[in-house]
Amino acid sequence: MNQPIARLRCLRSVELRTQASIESTDFYSEVWGLRVVEQGTDGAWLRGTGEHHHALQLTQAERNGLGRITFAVATPAEVDEAARRLELRGVPIVSGPGPVDDLGGGYGVSLVDPEGRVVELLADALAVPKLGREEAVPVGVTHVVLNTVDIDAAVTFYCDVLGMRVSDWSEHQMAFLRCNTDHHSIAFNQAEWTSVNHVAYEMPTVDHFMRGIGRLRHHGTVPLWGPGKHGPGDNTFSYFADPAGLVCEYTSGIAQVDEDRWLCKVWRRVPELSDLWGTAGPPSKQVRDHMAGIPDPGAFERFDLGRAS
Repeated sequence: MNQPIARLRCLRSVELRTQASIESTDFYSEVWGLRVVEQGTDGAWLRGTGEHHHALQLTQAERNGLGRITFAVATPAEVDEAARRLELRGVPIVSGPGPVDDLGGGYGVSLVDPEGRVVELLADALAVPKLGREEAVPVGVTHVVLNTVDIDAAVTFYCDVLGMRVSDWSEHQMAFLRCNTDHHSIAFNQAEWTSVNHVAYEMPTVDHFMRGIGRLRHHGTVPLWGPGKHGPGDNTFSYFADPAGLVCEYTSGIAQVDEDRWLCKVWRRVPELSDLWGTAGPPSKQVRDHMAGIPDPGAFERFDLGRAS
């Protein structure tokens, strides 16, 4: 039996391809609470209060989509071993292993999953000093939800190849996967096409979470759905749309998993479990449409790999 290619430490950052990089950079820095690390004509890198160089990269594109998802691994040697195991498995590699030609630096390898998503494994990336957590702003990115046309195949790939573990299911509609003690850093949603559903940002406490929502309201931005509290993950939620229409989430209080005691369960998809507080109501057609996004061929188009059979 093949071993996972590496041990993922945490979700470091997400790159979003956006039709509105300038407007979105203004939104994420002036309203959402991230800070610009670097900005150019084609995009920007933004950080939270945590030590990762950036949590979000925005790249100007003709249409919205996922650029890449970056996970931290411990050492360059692990990156090299991951690349060797990827080659043995026949998983496409689009860059590396080697030094990363990116603003945050590091040593990495980027692979392509069966639906064309680019996943980067990165070691020795630049760190930045942590910032104070008094303000109601995000620490960093905490999870990404991805729409998939085959949830079973997606879960199998991320577990068998990347070594993630399933924490819970929401019937056969959503699967929540972890790489550390956080209940999930990736979740898959069964859908009509492949796309990014939303990106979630960690707020340190419920107080920060609510004050952040208040700041957005002050700027005239109201939630698409929320505030509320999910059953799977036990985390708070409030979803918003950025200027390009991509969905971003404030969240706090994610459940912590004890590997020796945690039992994966299947949650029923009923309103009282999707929102334990009962404050958000069921998701509207508007938020569902935003979360559905548009079909995203990802690396199959950008790197001319051809579609997986």
